Amino acid sequence: MFIDTHTHLFAEKFDEDRIEMVERAIEAGVEKMFLPNVDVSTISKMNELEKTFPENCFSMIGLHPCHVFHDYKENLSIIQKELETRKYAGIGETGLDYYWDTTYKNEQQASLHQHAEWAKQYHLPIILHTRESFDDSYAIMKEHNNENLTGVFHCFSGSVEEMEKVAGLEGFYIGIGGVVTFKKSHLPDVIENTPLEMIVLETDSPYLAPSPNRGKRNESSYLPLVAQKIAEIKGISIDQVAEITTKNALNLYSSAFSEA
Repeated sequence: MFIDTHTHLFAEKFDEDRIEMVERAIEAGVEKMFLPNVDVSTISKMNELEKTFPENCFSMIGLHPCHVFHDYKENLSIIQKELETRKYAGIGETGLDYYWDTTYKNEQQASLHQHAEWAKQYHLPIILHTRESFDDSYAIMKEHNNENLTGVFHCFSGSVEEMEKVAGLEGFYIGIGGVVTFKKSHLPDVIENTPLEMIVLETDSPYLAPSPNRGKRNESSYLPLVAQKIAEIKGISIDQVAEITTKNALNLYSSAFSEA
């Protein structure tokens, strides 16, 4: 069994074949898929997919840093009400993104602090987007780090040294997706030095499809391609990768399965 810890299956790019796409993933052995929210406009669509596949799809709630603007506090208020209304599997997608625009850098950081507080309050893992912002993201996590804070540095693209910093935050993992399969990716060197016990698998669908599907729409059924690449790097079987990364994901998202 595989677990896709980060997949935007509610995105518009899946509107034509969403049900079939999820069924393909399940047939490929990807039995559980975690859905990171983007902004307030995606909440209902995400939750509808969870209702359709309650044993396979799990909603998470947050405000993506690329959607943090001057009115972010109003959006955070809506997310707060969602947290008070129903159960979610995680807090996110949140984090910092300094790649596209730094106009709202301070607001992004304030939003991340709020998400960290929610993660601790509700005992849910925090899902971090850290594009060109690892140092600040790590510093904020270190500031909040205690026994109630766990999470994942999603789409990890850092160095061995940055991976070791994440390892120092107890209860945190790195999310590895299709980028590890790219020809010029430096991630194989990082994976070689990373204990499998701190890796969770993800696709970030519909983005970053693994080779040989690079450039196409990504989907959760491609997750075994990521696992196969990690197996090759580690010199172990894909079954071992599936077993350990699934165990990691179940541990990370234990709160999602804590109620019968």
